[in-house]
Amino acid sequence: MKENWQEQLHTLLNCDLKELYPLARSLNRKLEFYVGPTNSGKTYNAMKQLKQANSGLYLAPLRLLALEGYEDLKASDIDASLVTGEEQIFDEDAAHVCSTIEMLDFDLDVDVAVIDEVQMLDDNDRGWAWVNAIIGAPAKKVIMTGSVNALEAVKKVASYLGEELEVVKHKRKTPLEVMERHTSLDNLSSGTALIAFSRADVLKLKQKLQKKYRVSVIYGNLSPEVRRDEAKRFREGQSDILIATDAIAMGLNLPIHTILFTTDTKFDGISRRKLTVNEITQIVGRAGRYGHFEAGLFGATRRDVLKHIQSEYKKPIKTIKPPFKVKINAAQLEGLASHIKTKSLTKTLIYFAKNMYFSGPFIASNISSMLEASKIVDTRHNLKLEDKYLLAQAPITTKSPIILQAYQAYIAAVIRKKVCRYRPSITLPKKTEITQRDLLLVEDEVKKISLYLWLSYKMPDIFPDHDKAFILRNSFNSFIEQTLKSNLVQDRSNNFSKPRHKDYGDKNNNKKRVYGRRRNKDSFK
Repeated sequence: MKENWQEQLHTLLNCDLKELYPLARSLNRKLEFYVGPTNSGKTYNAMKQLKQANSGLYLAPLRLLALEGYEDLKASDIDASLVTGEEQIFDEDAAHVCSTIEMLDFDLDVDVAVIDEVQMLDDNDRGWAWVNAIIGAPAKKVIMTGSVNALEAVKKVASYLGEELEVVKHKRKTPLEVMERHTSLDNLSSGTALIAFSRADVLKLKQKLQKKYRVSVIYGNLSPEVRRDEAKRFREGQSDILIATDAIAMGLNLPIHTILFTTDTKFDGISRRKLTVNEITQIVGRAGRYGHFEAGLFGATRRDVLKHIQSEYKKPIKTIKPPFKVKINAAQLEGLASHIKTKSLTKTLIYFAKNMYFSGPFIASNISSMLEASKIVDTRHNLKLEDKYLLAQAPITTKSPIILQAYQAYIAAVIRKKVCRYRPSITLPKKTEITQRDLLLVEDEVKKISLYLWLSYKMPDIFPDHDKAFILRNSFNSFIEQTLKSNLVQDRSNNFSKPRHKDYGDKNNNKKRVYGRRRNKDSFK
């Protein structure tokens, strides 16, 4: 009996990833890697292959890119469906699907699958999705697009799979030149993108420059819809200058002639550090868009920043090296929790990371955002492990009080199995001057709506207000867009206005949170 138990444990803790995807293994797949820098046409050529196929998948790193892929296919008179964590547009006649990579259907076999930005397999939080897609995409031909630093990684995975790999190299279509001198903020030319690395810095630059220039902004906390609107204004010449974080480094095709770094440091979640050659290369590649400019330029707004950018850019790009991270799946979760006799999601995730073994160049890993969420759901002892696992994968940020409060309310609804209606936590400010804090609260409300929409697809009986939430998100996004366009945002760090806030927790909770009076600035970064 003991030997049988040990054998079961050995089987449970040892996994051959490729065997988890039998449909992909049965298709005798061919792998192709379209490798090259930004502005080399690799994604364009991959999409050409997808359009010529009788059926296909486009797997995007961002909801915005999945939508652009969907619209590209529709514009080419190809029926398509769109599947993301927050919206699903199904066409019964469509044989093509555009989706975010986490939404890949491993049971839908097609002729061609395009996996975009494959270098993301090195991402700490989301890399597992690219690993799963490369191994399990159910297509006769799998086309990956990405930068050269992912080439060795793709070769290693292909070798592990024993599948044919063809590498198609792409060269940049326009030259890219580093500037010899730094550029003053008072002397910016149209078509320039300024790079900062925080929302606060982007908005401060906007406030400083909007008196002289027409400005668009892009940063991570903005919803994809607002980012798209700001990018469109810059693309159509309605703004002269774009101020952005490294959110522009992936997926946005913009007519940028010159990229200028306003700083050479960024906070990476652990510490503030200097930019690396990989980060610089990914960002500056957006300069000199083919078809708009004969060349691209990049530099900095300060002499010391330019010196670091010039020096770092000369270094070789760092290659992505194994092991590649793998996330726990539902079957493994259930088996391991049973083995260690626990209902704690956190304990099971930690056990998985410490003890699970994968054949090939892979390693068991925990996602930091999922671990944060698991600690929250584990406080609810009457929540099933499978529900904890689902809720821990929800798109939340623990930095936002609005989203955290909503998350707790949604967990309570799942426990009670009671219908949870969508209730806004704020009303839109009606004033001529909007503070950065007002804007942040509206941005967080949009993220809260996205959380509800995500849950509405997973548990539609409990979260039925999909249409209402979708309409509200459009309304809040419109407010953000108009606010950014009209230059109303004011930086009043010492003058905290009180936003109109509604309590939307349990009925028994009569205690309202007031965000506008909080004095801890860090909680709003």
